Order: sequence, then structure tokens, then C-alpha cells
Amino acid sequence: MTRDDAAFLDELAAALPGGSVLSDPDVTDRYRFDRTTWVTPGRPTGVALPSSTAEVAAAVKVAAAHGVPIVPRGAGSSLCGGSQAVDGALTLSLERLDRIVDLDPVDQLITVEPGVLNADVSAAAWDDELFYPPDPASKDFCSIGGNVATNAGGLCCVKYGVTRDWVQRLEVVLADGTVIETGHDTIKGVAGLDLTGLFVGSEGTLGIVTRATLRLRRRPEGTATAVAVFPTLAAAGRAVADLATSAATPSLLEIMDHPTINAVEDATRMGLDRDAAALLLLSSDSPEPLRGREVADAAQRCESAGATEVAATDDAEAADALLQARRMVGPVLEQLGEPIWDDVCVPRSRIPDLLGRIGEIAAAHHAQVFTFGHAGDGNMHPVLLVRRDDPDGRERALAAFDRIVEATLDLGGTITGEHGVGSIKAPFLEREVGSANLALQRRIKHTLDPDGLLNPGRWL
Repeated sequence: MTRDDAAFLDELAAALPGGSVLSDPDVTDRYRFDRTTWVTPGRPTGVALPSSTAEVAAAVKVAAAHGVPIVPRGAGSSLCGGSQAVDGALTLSLERLDRIVDLDPVDQLITVEPGVLNADVSAAAWDDELFYPPDPASKDFCSIGGNVATNAGGLCCVKYGVTRDWVQRLEVVLADGTVIETGHDTIKGVAGLDLTGLFVGSEGTLGIVTRATLRLRRRPEGTATAVAVFPTLAAAGRAVADLATSAATPSLLEIMDHPTINAVEDATRMGLDRDAAALLLLSSDSPEPLRGREVADAAQRCESAGATEVAATDDAEAADALLQARRMVGPVLEQLGEPIWDDVCVPRSRIPDLLGRIGEIAAAHHAQVFTFGHAGDGNMHPVLLVRRDDPDGRERALAAFDRIVEATLDLGGTITGEHGVGSIKAPFLEREVGSANLALQRRIKHTLDPDGLLNPGRWL
């Protein structure tokens, strides 16, 4: 550690309560990593653990005075390298900002600090007969701060949209330690630029969110769920395209391919069809009798598209078991080896083309790919699995990863639907948005963070 680093850590420790600054490498090591396991993180100069907005601002001011970069960190669940440590930077963990500040059942708003887990927001709202729709598969361990930073999605996006659609207000610490508030408490409000929308999805490169006010809605009265089994990916694609043209909007429309079905069945023994090329899982949470009609219509459309089996239920436990099968894909794959997570999105009409291209790329690189995701909005997750006994597997998988991203762009898609750009997708961003667009984004970044201290090495 250089003398300047020592002086910086001493000043930082003086600005924060005792025990809020960590510098022992054996202790800070656990703050280096996120779930992007195939990318090697840097080593931070130290880790700060503030407990309030004022303490975040104080830490940022000290870091700015010393020219020390800052990596904001929530629960460390990033799949795009967005919260990994950077050599020489300060990792600013927001895990201690974990309070639900207020829940207003009349205006249907909940105000939380960034360290609150998504599942805890959902539970608090549900207890008040309200509902927070954004529900990433990682909801039990991802934080609201990370959700806001990446504009996270989830299983219900097809009907309810992504995190940005549910953020009402933000409190943000800027790169010089200034604290601002964005948004408003009213349903309507168009005064000034939409800075709330600007900060959502900026991945910690423009400011550090220290409080978020989220919109809620009345919780659904119940759900009806259907599962459809398809003999080919083309048949599943036809069903998705037909469902997209129906008057009903399902609250959930998920797809799992053959390898994914079998991996989940190996782990759960729940009776999934091992011969299926694809499985579609859909739900409606509309009021009765509408939801029953919507699921019946969806089932008929799946049968017309070529489904070999369709089963529907309004039993909550049975539906939850099916959803758990989908949510378990990640943990199951992590037991089998090292998953390299991808997150791409194409127009729904191009889902069959994307799945076909993924299969071709996997075969060409001798890579094992498990594809599943949100068929309702075209957001697919091709996961390349590196077996522990395959020393060359990672190199082949990463080559396939790049080609899948390129194929997505060829099909008119986007390089990320919900995980973010982070460090792993940065090389592809200019091709998607164009050089003039990217230059404008960088000018915005420079205006808010002229010294480039916030989350360095990411997409901006």
C-alpha cells in the first residue's frame, strides 16, 4: 500500500463510524467477486460500509478528493461483471442501507434503501394487499439498488415491464458527494428532464442510488397457469408468435429448451417431459372469469401451433411448483459446472431464429448451451456450461458467447435485456447503438462524473 493509499484510508475511516472501513485483504477479498465467475476481478484499495446517505456522501467526497475510483456494490448478484472490484478502487458496499423506510397503501408507494432485497419488498407489499411486479429469478438474493442500477427485469415483464417502469423517485449521491432527489410523489409530473429514468439502468456510472421510491399496484386475486410441451423449437416459436397477437396479455410466458428441461428434471424429478424440444410456461393473473378464459385461449393456441401436451391449473401450489422449476434453472446449472450467463433479447418473431442460431453456434464450438428465458418479451438466457473436467471448455464457451451476441444483433436484437452491459458486453455496445449515440452517452457521463471515478471500466 502506498503512502497516498494509507492517507486516503485514514481520512475515510475518520469520516465514517468505526468499523465502516475495511482494508485487510483477507477481509476485503469477499467483496471482489460477483456472479460473473469467469471474469477475474481486481483488488480494491479498501471497502467502505456506510449506513446512511450522509455516510455515502462523506465517503464519496473523500474518494473524490484523493482521486480514488469508486465501485458501488449491492448484493453482488451481477451477471455482467458490473459490481466486481477494480484494482486500486474503493468498493462502496450498500449492504447496510437495508431499511424499508415507508409504505403508503393509499398512493401505493414504497420507499426503500438500496440494500433491501427484492423479495423483501414483494413480501412487504403483499402483506398490505399490494404487489411489486419486477421479479428477477434471483429475487431472493438480489437487492433493489442492483435492480435499479441494471434496470432489472424478471418473469413478469411481459405484462408489467421492467424496473424503470416502477421507479417513482430516487435519491442519488453524485460523483462529488452532492445529494440530489429525482422524480415526484404524484402520479403525473413532467417538470424538467426525466433524471429518474436516466439513473435507472446506468449501472452506477452516473451516481449512487441511496433511496428509491417504487410504485406498487393492487395484488392479483389469483392466477391460472398452463404448461405446454412442444416437439420442435419451431412449433414453440409459432405458439409465442400467435400468443403475441392475442388480445390477452399473460402475466408470465417462459420458455425452456431440451437441455434445460432435462437438467431441471435430473434435479427435481417432477415429471417434466424429457423428450420435449421446448416447454412453454404461461400464467394469467387477470380477475376471474377473465383469467380462466385467457389461459384456455392460450392453451388452444399452443395446441394449434403443435404442442403435444397442454395442462392448465388454477391451483396455487401446482402453479408455484412449475414456477419453482423455472427459477431453479440457475442453481441447477451452478451444480453442474461453471455457467457463463448470457442475456440477449430479440423481437418475439425472431425467437425461433435465435434458438436455431444458438444451436448452430454451440455445435460449431463444441459448447454445451442451456437456453431458457422470457419468451413473452423475447429475452433469452443462453447459458454456456463449462464442465469442471473440461480444461479447454471455458475458451470454447467464451468464443460461443461472443458469436451468440453477434447473432442477436444480426437478428435485430439487443445485447442485454435485463442483466446490463457491465464489463462483458462493452465491446458490443457501439455496434448496437452507433458511434454518435455512444459519444453522446459518454458526454453525459463526463458531465456528471468529469473525473471518471464512478464504476470505472464498465460500458461508459
